[in-house]
Amino acid sequence: MHLRFCRIIAALLGFLPLAWLQADNAADSESRLRETVSFLASDDLQGRGVGSPGIDKAADFLAQQFTKLGLRTDLFNGTPFQEFEITLASELGPEKTNRLSFVGPNGDSGHAKPIELKLTESFTPLAIGASAKIDLPLVFAGFGITAKDLKRGDDKFTYDDYAKIDAKGKAVIIIRKEPQQKDKNSPFDGDKNSQYAPFVRKIENTVEHGAAAIIFVNDAAELTGKREENTKLLKASLDKLSELREELSKTSLSDEAFQKAATAVSKAADDAAELSKALASGGDSLLPFAGAGTTASNSKLPIFFATRAAIDQLLAAAGQKDLATLERGIDADLTPRSAELNGWRATGESNVIEKKATVKNVVAVLDGEGPLANETIVIGAHYDHLGFGGDGSLAPWTTDIHNGADDNASGTATLLEVAHRLATSGKKPNRRIVFIAFTGEEKGLYGSAHYTRQPRFPLENTIAMFNLDMVGRLTDDKFAVYGTGTAKEFDPLVEKLCEQFGFKLTKHAGGFGPSDHHSFYAKQIPVLHLFTGTHSDYHRPSDDTEKLNIPGMRRVADFLVDVVKATDSTDARPTYVEIRKMESISGPAEGDRPSFGSMPAYPNPAKDGVLLEAVMENTAADKAGIKGGDVLLKFGDHKVTAIEEFDAALRQHKPGDKVKVTVRRGTEIIEAEATLGRIR
Repeated sequence: MHLRFCRIIAALLGFLPLAWLQADNAADSESRLRETVSFLASDDLQGRGVGSPGIDKAADFLAQQFTKLGLRTDLFNGTPFQEFEITLASELGPEKTNRLSFVGPNGDSGHAKPIELKLTESFTPLAIGASAKIDLPLVFAGFGITAKDLKRGDDKFTYDDYAKIDAKGKAVIIIRKEPQQKDKNSPFDGDKNSQYAPFVRKIENTVEHGAAAIIFVNDAAELTGKREENTKLLKASLDKLSELREELSKTSLSDEAFQKAATAVSKAADDAAELSKALASGGDSLLPFAGAGTTASNSKLPIFFATRAAIDQLLAAAGQKDLATLERGIDADLTPRSAELNGWRATGESNVIEKKATVKNVVAVLDGEGPLANETIVIGAHYDHLGFGGDGSLAPWTTDIHNGADDNASGTATLLEVAHRLATSGKKPNRRIVFIAFTGEEKGLYGSAHYTRQPRFPLENTIAMFNLDMVGRLTDDKFAVYGTGTAKEFDPLVEKLCEQFGFKLTKHAGGFGPSDHHSFYAKQIPVLHLFTGTHSDYHRPSDDTEKLNIPGMRRVADFLVDVVKATDSTDARPTYVEIRKMESISGPAEGDRPSFGSMPAYPNPAKDGVLLEAVMENTAADKAGIKGGDVLLKFGDHKVTAIEEFDAALRQHKPGDKVKVTVRRGTEIIEAEATLGRIR
């Protein structure tokens, strides 16, 4: 710890309340906070979803507020907006550009009649796949699983749907899920889905076997479940229809009531008809276009979903047994029934249009004055939220506006309040203070990751980053500060200030965690992350302004102003400390899952692997000599080009397994062996 820094802190703590905290009285501060957060969390901004008009309104508002404070905002082509592009989702292209047919071999009677599949009725492309035209040989690959070291009693064995077929350059038909789904004694994790069941794992395995396209099809258990569900829904629908018809038959109804009842009967009849149609199909419904995910998990491969009826027609024409028979056989003896469909080809096209959006961080600067003016302190908060729900919502059944008052209108409002205090203090700071409202945090730290990769001011001269995320629900004075161990000077400073402000402090030493400070700590910049706790309204439409503790937000602003001024007032930079530990707002994960101990960059910028932004101390990766900045190319037998593939490959193993890993460090290719740890 720097002695001079400590002396300055000790001196400052004696007069901070008089000199700094009275610059604005509490009432004015709380009025500003309430006005800002009420606007950001209003229905007019429609939940500030990334790529929406609402978030653009929020960005314009923040830019105006920064400008009114006299901050410098001409940072990116004369604006405060650091723009970049992200993929939000995918949508299906025009019908004529999405086609699929099965074309048979030439025989004695000429070319076999093609099996034409109809879009949205017998097939659909999936959003997780790529756009491509295909004309490929066909192969049936069962469940598309390669599983080593399965256990049946005391015996170990391998189940491999690809063992006796060549999938290279072919279109591969794959059944969803896995064998023996209803068997509690199944080696595939009993009657629960194992790591081999998810789409991403099947796709990864298919890519490793060199396939050029995938056609997924429902498993038999899915059909059984759908039939049972549709039977119950149809019964309920028919009961409702009977009630409504009885109501309609009453002679005492007014014209208005009769019309209302007639409309209800008509709708109920339509619903019952649709359910009857679904039941007649045997439950073999197509997975929706976005049913396996909204964006491509592997951009190299077109991926389709077909009905079992269409695949059964193909199998029969190719001289194979139907899907039900094949599945029963696999379930009986766990022996793959894969087969090359000689002479048959898949022809067609998948047109998946990526929906991209230009998004923007909003950045403003309070310039410093003096010999340290070229150094930077960053203060940040993300201003995006979930819009109308969808991915990330903990109320997925609703499309109500998720206003995100606490998450993170509260942090953004407090960011503006801190900017107001510092900009109107009458004294320039010693260092440049950069205020950043980040976008895309809810999508995966997109905004902060982009800034740290393309910083407006050099990161080597950025001495600290302070982050505000969910600071609007201070309860019983409980206040969490993350990153207290990321600089030698932070712990005593935070302790003293929390005591002074009456906070009941919970300290978390590490700088890696689920908010934008993570991106900066990965660049070896000391960080503090302020947080007042989670609650039952988190990521739900009920996270509204009236539930916020505005005086609590003002106290958090008071605290952060003093942290910033204390950090700025010393000539010495905070002394960076490496803590390779991941902090979580919900505590450590539990269970018997394997741990590698790395922190992938999210979003992942590497094209041929997964960038490991950091490696946690004393973990499997650390002991194997893997370092932050390495690009993971291969994990065990699996190439990894996406974070989902890395996760799927990791889940194939158990704690204690030894795994060979290949990384690229600069231009050097390094192979190592890691002994996996356990998540506890």
